[in-house]
Amino acid sequence: MIPEERERLSRTLTYILRHQPGEFGLELDEEGFVPVDALLAALADRVRWARPTVEHLDEVIRLSDKKRFEIREGRMRALYGHSVPVRIRYEPQEPPEILWHGTSRRAISAIRHGGLNPMGRQFVHLSLDEAAARTVGLRHDPRPVILRVRAGDAWRAGTRFFRGGDLVWLAESVPSDFIEG
Repeated sequence: MIPEERERLSRTLTYILRHQPGEFGLELDEEGFVPVDALLAALADRVRWARPTVEHLDEVIRLSDKKRFEIREGRMRALYGHSVPVRIRYEPQEPPEILWHGTSRRAISAIRHGGLNPMGRQFVHLSLDEAAARTVGLRHDPRPVILRVRAGDAWRAGTRFFRGGDLVWLAESVPSDFIEG
């Protein structure tokens, strides 16, 4: 698959598995999984390129730097970022001392007063490095604000963190006391 096709497939999978499975005639189970064969059939019906295969899905997973998806026992799911209700079971894990969050200038006042909150998702998304947070922030603002999160301190104070992927950490919320920037 050429990189442009892989990117398009990844974006389509993100849309389906995080936000609009019903639009494709799919229903996620309580942990966010959908049968791979049903997903492939839905993609073949709605997407304008050669019929997607399990190998294409594996390629998207393997070559993604953000580890957005997983396939397990013939089922596929997005690992984080859902706007539809799913119950992915994460085990709390001690995070690195510092994590990063990219956001818009418009959101800063609310964050300073109320901390970081999921805002329609299940979790706050935090990046392992500042560059990744900047990339996320650029989706919301051409001049994003990059926040430094004292995750280690927040963890010790009782905030629960979860590993969402290689570069992504999740939290139910982060109090403003642990946010700088």
